[in-house]
Amino acid sequence: MNVPSHATGQLPWPRWAYVPGETGADADSETLDMAKALVPSAFRGYVPARHPALRYGLTLNDRGYFWESQEVLEAVWAAAPQGGRERILLRTCIHVANANLRLRMQRSHSAARLFGEAQAELRALNSRKALAGGDGFVESFPVPALNALLQAKLGRPQLSKADWIALSAIVRSQ
Repeated sequence: MNVPSHATGQLPWPRWAYVPGETGADADSETLDMAKALVPSAFRGYVPARHPALRYGLTLNDRGYFWESQEVLEAVWAAAPQGGRERILLRTCIHVANANLRLRMQRSHSAARLFGEAQAELRALNSRKALAGGDGFVESFPVPALNALLQAKLGRPQLSKADWIALSAIVRSQ
């Protein structure tokens, strides 16, 4: 894999947050392509918790770049081992970022459906056997904390823009 020269430094933030139907311009694909270039064609065994594209995708979500977060996390997901637990957790994070985008677009029913799909992914993740002692994404992510947060959001009668979920913040709070 050819790693761009900026790979050793911090990736730049997109110049704007893309919101379908609302943003005057298309997404800042040039910036997102830099992060996607860091993703190997396939991860071996697991997705490292500290992989820069993974961390960038999670942080994009936390900074309100929900569409961009999905794009980067989908690239990581595509390279994750087939049938692996990381793939399930990545799908969960993609659903959360998509739900956050729906909340921004004031589509609360769609967001609630996506939060429900994220919670279903976590149930599937919990049914899979965990590997002993790894430094993969799944082993370092506080799945119970995300599950509790999703449950709390789904228990509300109506979701609003303020109900978005910060993924990296969950990791830092544990």
